[in-house]
Amino acid sequence: MALTSIKPMLKIAQRDSYAVAAFNPVDYASMKAMVAAAQECDAPVIIQTSAKTIRYYGHEALFSWFKPLAENADVPVALHLDHGKDLDMIKKCIDIGWTSVMIDASDKPFEENLEITKKVVAWADAKGVGVEAEIGEIGGVEEDIVVAEEDAHLADPNEAERFCKAVELGVFAAAIGTAHGYYHGEPDVQFDLIEEINKRTATPMALHGGTGLDKETIARCIALGCAKVNISTNLKHVFIDSFVDHKKENPTDYEPLSYLKAQFQALKALFADKITEFGGAGKGGNMLKEIEG
Repeated sequence: MALTSIKPMLKIAQRDSYAVAAFNPVDYASMKAMVAAAQECDAPVIIQTSAKTIRYYGHEALFSWFKPLAENADVPVALHLDHGKDLDMIKKCIDIGWTSVMIDASDKPFEENLEITKKVVAWADAKGVGVEAEIGEIGGVEEDIVVAEEDAHLADPNEAERFCKAVELGVFAAAIGTAHGYYHGEPDVQFDLIEEINKRTATPMALHGGTGLDKETIARCIALGCAKVNISTNLKHVFIDSFVDHKKENPTDYEPLSYLKAQFQALKALFADKITEFGGAGKGGNMLKEIEG
């Protein structure tokens, strides 16, 4: 069984200086393509569901897709809730079988954010579930969460240190200059801030807003301690474009499965490319052995 919490997964990745790719599925086929790419690359992978996706399909359906895919894999596969803000939704994820959850209370004052996070960690620890939390506010659009540029603000290293000393997280999301969605202009990634926070917290960091960052920027972030890199917008574009491109190339084709096959292959290629870029290829089997002891 390869259902895995992000907690041991990302500790190993951070120690060995690579990052685990985290992708947001939009349907069963995209989730299946993530696991297929991870298998082919012999790499760990994080399948992270948005709150919007859970509201659309329901917890039970999503978990029923994930469980057999992960159980039949021989690489670590995590099911993670991305940017969870609804405590009832988070609790249900933990109870049904998600292996990791994110509590995003970054829009709250520091102390309130910390208290809410402690509550979620207590629930999660009881079930062996990892937790991601965030300080600072990452700008851009992520599903139905919108943070305007003027409202985004960078994480404070002192607060990051206090936060991670007060609660044990599987991964820490800090606003370091990236943004959700495609970038308009050059992103101002604060590498010194990443380095400072990682030194003070010793907690694997999540790099949100991975879509649109160049390879050199991502590689530098990983080298400084980012052990999880999120890709969502890129996936959505490939999901739609691969379908449209197949129609353009085959204007008389009305066999739905041919479109779904083309879409699946395009998504799997994207996932394999990102997994390899982030350094996870060839690491899956050994990671699983280490986690399972």
